[in-house]
Amino acid sequence: MRYLIAVGVSAVVTFALSFFILKLSLKYRLYPKIRERDVHTRPTPRLGGVAMFIGVIVAFAVASQLEVFSLAFSEPMKVYGVLGSALIIVLIGVADDIWDLDWMTKLAGQIIAGGILAWSGIQIYTIPIPGGTAYLPPTISLAITVFAVVLVMNAINFIDGLDGLVAGVALIANGVFFIYSYVLALGAGNSEYLGFASLISAVLIGACIGFLPLNFHPAKLFMGDAGALLVGLLMAASALSITGQVDPASWTYGGQLLPAFIPILLPIAVLIIPLLDFCLAVLRRLRAGKSPFSADRLHLHHRLLDIGHTHLQAVLIFYIWTAVIAVGCIAYMFVPWQLNTVFLVVGLIVCGVLTAIPLLRRTPLDAEVAAEPSPSVADASHSTTS
Repeated sequence: MRYLIAVGVSAVVTFALSFFILKLSLKYRLYPKIRERDVHTRPTPRLGGVAMFIGVIVAFAVASQLEVFSLAFSEPMKVYGVLGSALIIVLIGVADDIWDLDWMTKLAGQIIAGGILAWSGIQIYTIPIPGGTAYLPPTISLAITVFAVVLVMNAINFIDGLDGLVAGVALIANGVFFIYSYVLALGAGNSEYLGFASLISAVLIGACIGFLPLNFHPAKLFMGDAGALLVGLLMAASALSITGQVDPASWTYGGQLLPAFIPILLPIAVLIIPLLDFCLAVLRRLRAGKSPFSADRLHLHHRLLDIGHTHLQAVLIFYIWTAVIAVGCIAYMFVPWQLNTVFLVVGLIVCGVLTAIPLLRRTPLDAEVAAEPSPSVADASHSTTS
């Protein structure tokens, strides 16, 4: 119930402020013009990330006054680190949404935010391995932490191209990660780092719930770079608050020892689709001799539209892929691995079929038309909508 308080406060504040920002933006025309690369067809405000940030701040403030969250706030520097880095990211995101910053400025801001997180104590100190843990030197720990934070933020930002996509994917991924961190917290006696990770996930879940009603297709409000980068930062902070800071050999659930690789595997699993899209985009652009942060219209969600899925179908397919992979990974904690592997394989096959349905329905004539170059494929933003 204590986490429901955090979810509720974050959701209510985010929704109320999102509605206020929407009305204010429409009244004073605080929205950019439609670009050739955009998927949406009408000017839409994109300052929803500000509402999400304030919702997160208020939820943390309320939680800090409740005795039941005392363990989560036992290390204030970590809380200040998360909120301070979030503020920097939101300011960078808002500036980019308004003035379209160059990629080097944005990357510098992301590195600073990652450095603040690491400085506050949210780092990967150890790497769980079967049979024990590997301890990292301070310099390597810092470098890996900052790299992980920047990677996750950009992966989330890269899929921010359809109505409700980032908010929905983050809601599913953080829901699974919350269950994971909460179960571990119970098994470890509600230790402070696990309680803090659960609180971050709960607050982010609330922000996504509050924002999604105005962002689902057809979206009235976008979260912009400020929101997408904030979501990525909080997801990274939650994962880092657990991964590499506890000994997996000490965790048991249901009489079974948790596999040592789960602390590393689960954060990757819940972000597998954004990470895949990010890696493909970087490789694609480098091969073309372009900056890895240059815009194009070849992201996974654009490809789903190009093969024949509707806007809503493409978003739901992302949801399903995220849910199957994330749930399939965490289920190894509770279900015999043989049975869960069968579930995961079947789930992935179903996802593949759902993704390929438009291709299966195509006639030879449709294939010829689809093969012709289209001017709309020339360019698109990786942060058009959210």
